[in-house]
Amino acid sequence: MGRARTASSATPAAALLARLAALCRALPQSTAQVRGDHADFRVRQRVYAYFLDNHHGDGIISVCVKTRLGEHVDRVRLEPQRCYLPAYIGKRGWLGVRLDLGRVDWREVEELVRMSYRHVAPRTLVARLDSAVQPPAVRRQARGRTTGPAP
Repeated sequence: MGRARTASSATPAAALLARLAALCRALPQSTAQVRGDHADFRVRQRVYAYFLDNHHGDGIISVCVKTRLGEHVDRVRLEPQRCYLPAYIGKRGWLGVRLDLGRVDWREVEELVRMSYRHVAPRTLVARLDSAVQPPAVRRQARGRTTGPAP
């Protein structure tokens, strides 16, 4: 299996991988393994995202995430130029989103990665993620505490 290109520090793929890795590092107990032209991101040994660069010679740079049942097929149908079913894992609910088609919507990528993380992470870590995302006032209200005078 020859590699046409890999994510070396001088390639656009390396910059995309670095940005994706930064998003994933922000998630509780997230780990990464980089292996040449791809990387996987895990929580407690369960993969929640893949970075693929020219995987099996397809020429695509993408992030792959786990979705709800059927969502991956719907997204591919709605955006076939940007979304695809990745080889081997697409039939098991994984969605590939291309990162090599120009400007990347990193907010969308972050949402997809967080959604995928929620599908595979233990509930305790999902709760930790949710409490870290909410502003302090919302967290206090969720716990039954409020600040300031009652209305």
